[in-house]
Amino acid sequence: MGSRSRAGQSSIAIVSAKTDKRPDQPGRGALERAAALSSNSVEALPEGGLARQLDREAPLRIKLGIDPTAPDIHLGHTVVLNKLAQFQDAGHQVMLIIGDYTARVGDPSGRSDQRPMLTPDQIDANAATFQEQAFKILDRSRTEVRFNSEWLRMEAEELFSLMAKATIARLLERDDFQKRIEAEKPISALELLYPLLQGYDSVAIDAEVELGGTDQKFNLLFGRDVQAAYDRPQQTVMTMPILPGIDGVRRMSKSLGNYVGVTDPPEEMFGKLMRVPDTSLNEYWQLLLGEDPPAGESPSEAKRELGRRLVARFHDEEAAAGAEEQFNRLFVRHEAPAEIDDFELIADGEVHLPAALAEIFGISRSEARRVLTQGGVKRDGEVLPPEPLDYPVSELDGSVLQLGKRRFGRLRIKA
Repeated sequence: MGSRSRAGQSSIAIVSAKTDKRPDQPGRGALERAAALSSNSVEALPEGGLARQLDREAPLRIKLGIDPTAPDIHLGHTVVLNKLAQFQDAGHQVMLIIGDYTARVGDPSGRSDQRPMLTPDQIDANAATFQEQAFKILDRSRTEVRFNSEWLRMEAEELFSLMAKATIARLLERDDFQKRIEAEKPISALELLYPLLQGYDSVAIDAEVELGGTDQKFNLLFGRDVQAAYDRPQQTVMTMPILPGIDGVRRMSKSLGNYVGVTDPPEEMFGKLMRVPDTSLNEYWQLLLGEDPPAGESPSEAKRELGRRLVARFHDEEAAAGAEEQFNRLFVRHEAPAEIDDFELIADGEVHLPAALAEIFGISRSEARRVLTQGGVKRDGEVLPPEPLDYPVSELDGSVLQLGKRRFGRLRIKA
């Protein structure tokens, strides 16, 4: 008996000497993999949790939940998708959860009021579009897509059981709710339910890691609470930075007009990226390309390379080269585009210029007059004065009109 005990102690000592780790301490390999997968993230919680999971040497179930509240995604969304792809490349199972049910509730994160409710048809259409765009980054064959209506269309008894697992005090801890309480703005009972439903997603799919932006931190951590309430292992949560818009000030958002859409035409995508402020270049390179800007390059050249690589990623190399040439033509050589759309206008004798601009560029006549006053309209490369507003047909027929720096149209007049 004593000799077996000594043998056991000796064996343990040998293992300890070889691995230099305690039974609850991850090995060096797991720590290194966790550090690589956590690169560019803001937080990975609980501390050391990801390394302990990786130490088990088994693929992890990585969750990203997306509510399809809009039809298109922009580069800000791709920050989290890029991280998801990194986990995928490391051999882990990616779980993309389409929140077709939670979209009906509306995520209160970052909101000062309740989100408008979408119709089921809008949600389904947005979900289809989102998936197609997400698969520009993720490997479709290695991504499991689930819709949370599969498990959230629950009976009343199940819903009551879920609601009983959280207190109102805990739900009201989120900063967004605290700000609305201070501002005396209403919070609907439906919004209080949202984190419970999102947390139940993690229970339903046995999530081991969940990703999200920093604005999702409350929801992600609440998911751990819900898992614990159902006696399930708690997920690790990883938050990613919020990409600033091309204004360099506010978060990228379609509603703010400071976004770059992943389905933007190549020329538009490249042109927008050339407007990124120098102060935001490092963030764009690190969050979108996973590296620093080229050493020794000017900010202008770093933006060009950023534009080339992102246009090539979402379109192709030929499109990237064409987009850069278009940019050079317009903003370096100050030439008109190689291809300009023709617009037909019926007129007799004279053309009312604000009406022609409204027809070609889809703006109001009052907006056209304002831009003319500011010197923002050119005809065949020459700035047009604010007056006159009416021109003989012979002077405008076949002319190339330019609105601002990027918009061109050739006017064809029919009597």
